[in-house]
Amino acid sequence: MSDSVKNSPCCDLTGHPSFQQLDSYIDALKIDKESPRRKDTLIQTLHYAQNLFGYLPDVVQMHIAKRYGIPHADVSGVVSFYNYFTTTPKGKIQISVCLGTACYVNGADKVLQEFEQVLGIKSGQVSEDGKFSIESLRCVGACGLAPVVTINQKVYGKMKPGKVREILEDFLVEHSEKEEAVNA
Repeated sequence: MSDSVKNSPCCDLTGHPSFQQLDSYIDALKIDKESPRRKDTLIQTLHYAQNLFGYLPDVVQMHIAKRYGIPHADVSGVVSFYNYFTTTPKGKIQISVCLGTACYVNGADKVLQEFEQVLGIKSGQVSEDGKFSIESLRCVGACGLAPVVTINQKVYGKMKPGKVREILEDFLVEHSEKEEAVNA
């Protein structure tokens, strides 16, 4: 790993306690580095790692490759192939706007623009405080509710630009109440 990657603040996860959890998870899989079938559990390990870290930066991918005894290119190839995996951090509150055909023709582009304007970030970005991220998707699979937005996987259908602020406020209240309950 190059020093620039290792020392980069966005990628310096070497002391992150999640690496211990990831190593325990991989150890439990009992991967034989000599077996041609060792990559059979790679996708599930990547899912696990993304849940731990929130995304899959190169340092995590290289760690997994080393633990599996495979080239980093094999791991990054899987990460880049599947849309589920991300190599960029996400906000604690993840907003996804469907831009599939049914949603788009019903005004999803205007809904996306309103989220971007209200939050001051563009699709694919994370707010400076790390609280919000916005992304556009090709299809959520809820075309009857078009246009559709998900916020931390909660589905909001029949979205209109005028509802964006209200939904964000409602979600923030609900989110803070859940955090208070957990911390109580």
